[in-house]
Amino acid sequence: MPDKINPIRDTDAEARDLARGLIAGARFGALAALDPATGAPVVTRIAVGLDPAGHPLTLVSELSHHTRALEADARCSLLLGEPGPKGDPLTHPRITLQATAAFTRHGTPDYAVLRDHYLQTHPKAQLYIDFTDFHFARFQVSGAALNGGFGKAYSLTPADLGLG
Repeated sequence: MPDKINPIRDTDAEARDLARGLIAGARFGALAALDPATGAPVVTRIAVGLDPAGHPLTLVSELSHHTRALEADARCSLLLGEPGPKGDPLTHPRITLQATAAFTRHGTPDYAVLRDHYLQTHPKAQLYIDFTDFHFARFQVSGAALNGGFGKAYSLTPADLGLG
């Protein structure tokens, strides 16, 4: 049997720029967490923003299943990048971030800072951001898999993403 070909390319400046652009431009993504009752993966669509230091974050309600899942096990994965209006969706770039969620609770000084920052890019969140069951979940990225399009796969570190 022939040796398997490693599809992962050496990370270069172009891959780093693409990955950073996908993160900076994301306004929503798919969040995968582990169901606390079954251990099975669960996936949901979330709004995504960046904290002042450039780390991805989202605003979550205590009432949501994914918040309870992250509180039980903070390990998660976040898929960012959307297909363009034309062509095969699998040829468009996307990035999967492996991360740990860290919560900033409503009513804390840090929440107030994140609130003001988040509303600059998510003004519609004004409708619910002050509800006391809402908190921020900041994603501490430990690694990433970038698919830059067909045949363009890369493994990236937090430093490659400007997060290290």
